Amino acid sequence: MDATLKLWAVIAIVGTLNYLSRLSFIAIFSRRHVPVLLARAFRYVPAAMLTALVLPMVVEASGGGAVRAASAVVPRIAAAIVAGFVGFRTHNTLKTLAAGMLSLWLLQAAIAWIG
Repeated sequence: MDATLKLWAVIAIVGTLNYLSRLSFIAIFSRRHVPVLLARAFRYVPAAMLTALVLPMVVEASGGGAVRAASAVVPRIAAAIVAGFVGFRTHNTLKTLAAGMLSLWLLQAAIAWIG
């Protein structure tokens, strides 16, 4: 079997399985009443998933020694705190992104300028 054909077969199979797994939950819960406790827990799934995706990018140290790793991680953590505070206060995604990125860029430029 050709490598390209194998790749497309894998993509089609994985896509089909993914679709069927999602469809199964829709089919199961469409005819049933979701318990209140479970429905309340479902509200926290997007925040938990976003945290699981973003947190490793914020705290993961780059290679290059302890000082270089610390200078790479500290601005990201500080920018994440600033973005979290702005997001909590404004409930505005664009303001949160702008504040986080601006503070990250300013902190990185300050660290580069200092040394």
